[in-house]
Amino acid sequence: MRMYDIIEKKKKGLELSTEEIKDTILGYTRGEIPDYQMSALLMAIYFKGMSDRERYDLTMAMRDSGDILDLSSINGVKIDKHSTGGVGDKVTLVLAPIIAAIGVPVAKMSGRGLGHTGGTIDKLEAFPGFNVVISESQFINQVNDIGIAVTGQSANLAPADKKLYALRDLTATVDEISLITSSIMSKKLAAGTDAIVLDVTVGHGAFMKNKEDALRLANSMVTIGKMANKKISAVLTNMNEPLGYAVGNNLEVIEAINALKGKGPDDLMQVVYALGSQMIKFSGIEEDEDKAVELMKETISSGKAFDKFKEFIKAQNGDVSYASDISKFSRASIIKEVVAKTDGYVADINAQSIGLASMILGGGREELDDIIDMSVGVIMNKKVGMKVSAGDILAYVHANDMKKADNAVEMIENAYQFSSSCIEEWPMILEIVR
Repeated sequence: MRMYDIIEKKKKGLELSTEEIKDTILGYTRGEIPDYQMSALLMAIYFKGMSDRERYDLTMAMRDSGDILDLSSINGVKIDKHSTGGVGDKVTLVLAPIIAAIGVPVAKMSGRGLGHTGGTIDKLEAFPGFNVVISESQFINQVNDIGIAVTGQSANLAPADKKLYALRDLTATVDEISLITSSIMSKKLAAGTDAIVLDVTVGHGAFMKNKEDALRLANSMVTIGKMANKKISAVLTNMNEPLGYAVGNNLEVIEAINALKGKGPDDLMQVVYALGSQMIKFSGIEEDEDKAVELMKETISSGKAFDKFKEFIKAQNGDVSYASDISKFSRASIIKEVVAKTDGYVADINAQSIGLASMILGGGREELDDIIDMSVGVIMNKKVGMKVSAGDILAYVHANDMKKADNAVEMIENAYQFSSSCIEEWPMILEIVR
């Protein structure tokens, strides 16, 4: 069938066949279908949507456009965790060592940060020498040896997604459920794990700003995962304000280390326990989710989780002495206070604004090739629901440039909203889709 006919068919809201979808993705990846025709099809999908069968076929065609990892030689149920992104999201740094210490193999591919959201790979590079590029055999051997490995995404893992996403970004077709689902799930299915736990963030700092849209995405991804015979669940988590108190690479790594030592912020640990209980359940080690949480808490209190974290950092050539002595991490030369100008209760903190403040300080990327300043960021001092008086410190800006620090202070001041009475906070765990 001609590309013209496929565009026409979808424009009318008709379902595309498995072969039509496969040939289109293959043709576009090879450069045989021009951008202008693919753009027209993306816009038709944006307005007409796709059925579950079409979404599955699109996901699998994108998965099959490149390498598919074979992790069958890893012992046990291999589990990956994926987040749709947020501000202050250092969950993987805390969760993965806990789960690995319990005996569940964690084979994870992670990405770098872009815009107001951070990336796990960037944070791991806070440890001098940490190697984020390891071969498939090294990856498999490390998971078998110590139960955990984290690597950057292979350039040839779902290459169709990389090419399509760049086009979607230019044609205002990013925010469509079928396209988002296939983008995320094609990479997760290519990564070769047996089970997937999804952290679908909701709120100011997330891609999905409201629960309804997040729930649609979660249901769509879980459906596709099940169609691909994977164990899968999605946890909707609150990203209306930054997760934890630290935003910025070194600052977040320090907070994660403290969490592994039993001193983690309550909101961060709620998310860790919710995701971890799903992972442990899929592993078969513990079916009861409450007992799984107790198992995680015990792993932290015994020191096993922190020991596993250090073992993981050392295995990938990171300087593990930084984990034992957090004073080694580079610190910003300027610390500016963000001061409350009114009395009241913190009613809202726009997480996206906090993330953007960290980015303009140098803690994030506007473009993929931007160099990150690991030392800068924001430490929150007051969060939603807390009582404040005029003159109280709301946050601390960590900067290496005074002009950037002043701009960040203004952004953070504008991110805070106050109320005369204490407001009811969103719960951290909004829903679990199984």
